[in-house]
Amino acid sequence: MVKAGKQQVNVGMVGYKFMGKAHSNAYSRVNMFFPDAPAAPVMKLICGRDRNGVQQAAEQFGWQGYVTDWRELLRGDEIDLVDINAPSDVHKEIAIAAAQAGKHIFCEKPLALSLADSREMFQAAEEAGIKHMVGFNYRFAPAVQLAKKIISEGRLGTIYHFRAWFLQDWILDPEFPLVWRLQKAVAGSGSHGDLGAHLIDLAHYLVGGMEEVVGMSETFVKERPVPSSMTGLSAKGSADAPKGKVDVDDATLFLARFAGGALGSFEASRFAAGHRCKNAFEINGSKGSIRFDFERLNELEVYFTDDAADVQGFRRVLATDPAHAYMDAWWPPGHTIGYEHTFVHEMLELMQAIHEDRQPKPNFADGVNCQQVLEAVELSVSERRWVKVNEL
Repeated sequence: MVKAGKQQVNVGMVGYKFMGKAHSNAYSRVNMFFPDAPAAPVMKLICGRDRNGVQQAAEQFGWQGYVTDWRELLRGDEIDLVDINAPSDVHKEIAIAAAQAGKHIFCEKPLALSLADSREMFQAAEEAGIKHMVGFNYRFAPAVQLAKKIISEGRLGTIYHFRAWFLQDWILDPEFPLVWRLQKAVAGSGSHGDLGAHLIDLAHYLVGGMEEVVGMSETFVKERPVPSSMTGLSAKGSADAPKGKVDVDDATLFLARFAGGALGSFEASRFAAGHRCKNAFEINGSKGSIRFDFERLNELEVYFTDDAADVQGFRRVLATDPAHAYMDAWWPPGHTIGYEHTFVHEMLELMQAIHEDRQPKPNFADGVNCQQVLEAVELSVSERRWVKVNEL
């Protein structure tokens, strides 16, 4: 039930697995914890090709109904917002059709399989005059918001370095099945587009745009068993299953020069044993440094050069006080939040933007900027040279 006086935003969602669950939780929680939000998402329809699977998801996640064809979400005026968290190869078609139907759009990252496709999506959304948002949820961790505040206020001074790494190990076993994330036609790229995209967006958000990049990548396991089924980051298969080709990167590293003069280093890998989901960055400036690690997402490590000499060093700030973004809506000081809360904050921004008639941040323009860097790195890997980002 939507509270009287709130703007109702009817949502139709395409996808119901890993990200579908995260988004559903966010839609169902945003007004519970942020009751003053001016708009409220209503979970109308969820869409998936497998009727049994999507029906079960609708019941489990709390959607009012389900469909098996995303085009049904675009008919009539029932749906206001289309949420796209299906695999990357369908983002473009659904998003452009949704824009032409006058629906607002939330689309998971990466925005599309290519820079050209992402630009088409952005153009279609702008021409339609709808609101559009891309899913870079890590921006919405309170500790990352604190990092942004410190930098924006000039408390780090001139930024010299941005170094970031996103490390996982879930496909370390060479017998792990060939899931869709390991197929270029569906995913676009491997660790680079999946993990590196988050690092690029954080860099853009915190430090600014990049001018040139140089990179290298590797696919360590060239073939894997074809899966019998897959869900999210898990899959089932047999040892005697036929093998399929892995045609995306397992790891990509690149260096960057920022327009503001800072230097950057980026590493994305799914072959970092012992790292389940280490999304981390460190930023060094003339007046201090900050460090963030998603595995300790409530903390920001901070160092300022003007501290007294006898107490200089990194301090741990627990970003759980009402002074920190979003935290007055959650628990008493010191009580931590988790991964799922970043999506709640993300949907809060989307609801506020729709009500205020402005574009949310990050939007498709940010998705295009990220895709431009992704492809510049890929071109650098292919041609073994520095590439100007504006070449593309």
